Amino acid sequence: MVCIAFKATKPCSSWRKLLEVRVSYYVVVICSFIQLMICVIWLSVSPPYQEFDHHSYPGKIIIQCNEGSDIWFYSMLGYLGFLAAVSLVLAFMVRTLPDSFNEAKYITFSMLVFCSVWISMIPAYLSTRGKNMVAVEIFAILSSSAGILACIFFPKCYILIMKPELNCRNQLVKK
Repeated sequence: MVCIAFKATKPCSSWRKLLEVRVSYYVVVICSFIQLMICVIWLSVSPPYQEFDHHSYPGKIIIQCNEGSDIWFYSMLGYLGFLAAVSLVLAFMVRTLPDSFNEAKYITFSMLVFCSVWISMIPAYLSTRGKNMVAVEIFAILSSSAGILACIFFPKCYILIMKPELNCRNQLVKK
């Protein structure tokens, strides 16, 4: 919305039509619906099931989750990756706008951390078996969440707690 708002300030801009609040709601609903449809198709065509691995470790049986249809599983993950990449590109595009109006620098860095964690998790996930797969998933979820929290939330807390004089209308307008 910030990107559209600054593009719409130009006279006779066609971007003005997209400034309605409903546009952001439509984007969220449409993207979520696409994700829902991919998951419904995946779960109806070939749902995940329990699998016994007798070959990885001799003398041990490893119970693991088989994703069912690999195509639909990776389609679901690919779509989520696509949404994260689009978010990163859009945040990168608006990072140079005035600080008073957006926090795109924080969002850009947090999305960079998020994408880096998940891209580095792919080879680790594909090379592990059994209970270590769950540990890799949990580490990726926790570290990407912590990166987003640290990059977006903590700078706000720093201003609120350590520099409250910067959190006033006069400071925002002056910038």
